[in-house]
Amino acid sequence: MNVDTPSALLYHTYNSLFLSLPFRGIEDTGTKLALFNTHCKEGLKEGKSPLDIIDGFWKGYADKSAEHEKLNQLFYFIQYAERQVVLFDSVEDALFLQTHEMDGPGSAKHLLTRLDSQEEREKLLEKIRDFNLRLVLTAHPTQFYPGKVLGIINDLGNEIRAHDLQQIRHLLVQLGKTAFVNREKPTPYDEAISLGWFLENIFYHAIPHVVFRLLRALGEDVRGFENPGLVALGFWPGGDRDGNPFVTADTTLLVAKRLKEGIFRCYYRDIRQLRRRLTFRGVEDHITRTESKIYNTLYKPEEEKRYQACSELLDDLYLAREAMLEDPDSLHLQEFMDQLDQFILKVRIFGFYFASLDIRQDSRKHHSVWEAILQHWREHYPSFTADAFEKAEEIEKIDMLLTATYKIEENDFSDPFVKETLRAFRAITDIQRMNGETGCHRYIISNCQTALNVAEVLALARLTIGAPETGAVNLDIAPLFETVEDLATCGDVMRRLYTNRHYAAHLKGRNNIQHVMLGFSDGTKDGGYLRANWSIYCAKEELTRISREYGVTVIFFDGRGGPPGRGGGNNASFYAAHGKEIENKAIHVTIQGQTVSSTYGTRESAVYNIERLLTAGLENHMFPDPTREITDDERALMNEMAEAAYKSYLSLKNHPDFVPYLENMTPLRWYGDTNIASRPTKRGGGQKMRFEDLRAIPFVGAWAQMKQNVPGYFGLGSALSAFGGDGFRVPSKLYRESLFFRTLVENSMQSLLKSNFALTRYISRDGHYGAFWKILFDEYSTTHRALEAISGQKMLLSDNPNSRISIELREEIVRPLIVIQQYALQKLRQNDLSAEESDAYRNLVLRAMFGIINAARNAA
Repeated sequence: MNVDTPSALLYHTYNSLFLSLPFRGIEDTGTKLALFNTHCKEGLKEGKSPLDIIDGFWKGYADKSAEHEKLNQLFYFIQYAERQVVLFDSVEDALFLQTHEMDGPGSAKHLLTRLDSQEEREKLLEKIRDFNLRLVLTAHPTQFYPGKVLGIINDLGNEIRAHDLQQIRHLLVQLGKTAFVNREKPTPYDEAISLGWFLENIFYHAIPHVVFRLLRALGEDVRGFENPGLVALGFWPGGDRDGNPFVTADTTLLVAKRLKEGIFRCYYRDIRQLRRRLTFRGVEDHITRTESKIYNTLYKPEEEKRYQACSELLDDLYLAREAMLEDPDSLHLQEFMDQLDQFILKVRIFGFYFASLDIRQDSRKHHSVWEAILQHWREHYPSFTADAFEKAEEIEKIDMLLTATYKIEENDFSDPFVKETLRAFRAITDIQRMNGETGCHRYIISNCQTALNVAEVLALARLTIGAPETGAVNLDIAPLFETVEDLATCGDVMRRLYTNRHYAAHLKGRNNIQHVMLGFSDGTKDGGYLRANWSIYCAKEELTRISREYGVTVIFFDGRGGPPGRGGGNNASFYAAHGKEIENKAIHVTIQGQTVSSTYGTRESAVYNIERLLTAGLENHMFPDPTREITDDERALMNEMAEAAYKSYLSLKNHPDFVPYLENMTPLRWYGDTNIASRPTKRGGGQKMRFEDLRAIPFVGAWAQMKQNVPGYFGLGSALSAFGGDGFRVPSKLYRESLFFRTLVENSMQSLLKSNFALTRYISRDGHYGAFWKILFDEYSTTHRALEAISGQKMLLSDNPNSRISIELREEIVRPLIVIQQYALQKLRQNDLSAEESDAYRNLVLRAMFGIINAARNAA
């Protein structure tokens, strides 16, 4: 472990405190864990299997111990190591301001320093008046830390920053007694509460801070700025129904109510602070009255004196500000005025909804609902020609659905799912009435493949919540294109919709804005790393071209996970790499599970990462860069490489041992037992594991547990090697001159750096899966060599030492857990285990899983 870095020094300093904690056997565990880690490192170097490594450790250090004592010792190692991971997380959070240049490249301040004229300032102002960054928090099952542990990480980071040794030790004691595993699966409402902590404690402060500083620097009045939604939040817990039968309309309404209560709790805390400061004559009465009405809205909604609309709250705050301006000494009250203006900005940003709640469902589910509706119409409306509908072409079906006037009432159906789907649409209007239209305005269709899939949702909305006379709905319908095939045809799908007069009328009512979501996770699972990323880039270009052709502005919503294999990595660089042929009105992106805490877990890190995403979009507009534009030659090369990578990945995906390897050699089958999320880990209810039923998160997570990270690189090395002549001259040139390709390569480097095939080398000697393991290892080795060659780096990520060192330190800490997990997997593949032994080794797999994922910070 590199001990010369600040993070390593601090970690080692505070790690020694663990040995002094008042827990039975902790000194023995800590001492033995250090020996065990060294033993694992040496054993892996010698090519030993985890089974041999641990058996050898017992012979050297616990030869006379009973089997149950040895198992207990492994559990103690896991518990100790996962708390070491928490400590390192806290150390990195504490040092964030030292290791990151807050006002450096990518910051708002740096962007402003690049403005050389008033004309450029006006150009930037024009852009931010019509731009939107939306961070959408999801409940995807990638957050392995329970909420109470996240709280400790936050507090521990603060105390480490303050160097308060007594408080640090106190928190380590709390950490030692805090469970890392949920006893039961959380409900969707539980997930909303958990993410609500980040809304109230991080984003509520970070987003207004970013916007306020930017507007003030540009001389803009925060009260009158036309686009308070410049940076905003989205929310999926309670609204995402795709594959989650536990999300109901009642859940959705409950979460929306919770979001409103959350923002009012924040407002109430702020207004109480303002009342302590704004004690001036003529101002105090306005603030006191506002505080009382906020309190009633939150705690006494039956009271008449409460807020029913956001505009009412703003009017009262404006009255207080006018009273301050009337003070003869108002010039000396600027600091107090700023405090009030910051609160006004918060209200303008978050309204009564805090985060916009998205609704999502699979297209196949909508289709099954329509089958029930059409059957009902066939039976009760003789004028409806069901046979004609079934025989009609798609465009005719779309017309028939979007002009239908037959009633849809949930009581007309006995199928519970049909009833629930109709209730979900009605919940949308209830939320808009309670929280404002922005509180719930987007419906996402996953697995969208046709224009009819979109029309089915719009028709359901029109017939359930549409305006009585026109059928108009205050709802954006967003198709989600995920597979390689769907990404290739999505342009044709949208053209069919844009040329349909009924859908065009709907878009006109939505200011001719079309939301389109693109799925990186399932795209990579379907087509491999390079093919998926290039397909999404090309799809964005095609959708932009077609949308502009029909006078529509497309907003891209990217479903990006934590690791590169799910679209993660350096998101800011990804958006900075977009050329002018991709619409740049907004950046909407999911922030999933583990990434919420690792990237936005403190106010400092949140401000840092929000600014870099925001400026990525703004700088594209302000400062054109040739490296963002892809030339014809580069496009031809990317097409060839993407196709070569796709063929390589398909050969792996179609290998007869691909799914069996995942099922029998990785922890995939136990992913659903971790109790980290309400959503099932696979689609479909069958017992047999099928590739198409695998959800992207456990799919990618299983490879991460194995330290093989296949989705983050497989196929890339083969594609680059096809152009490896003359020292990789051609792809090296592309790496230097294309920001998009360079970002893809550097994100893939993270996957490679977090891989360690020495941990599973024993599988190469397996009679059945040995050959398959060698396929994985050969591609890993090929990609590793190719990326070093084209980047000119002697070590991967040597140009980003902070990331590289962090990864190395984390891999060092987590090594014992990976060896223990692989040991347990080897044991479970033996046929002579008792039921009790099987349960014990299964629990080892599960318990190790938490620390392995948490150490990587973006592994799922």
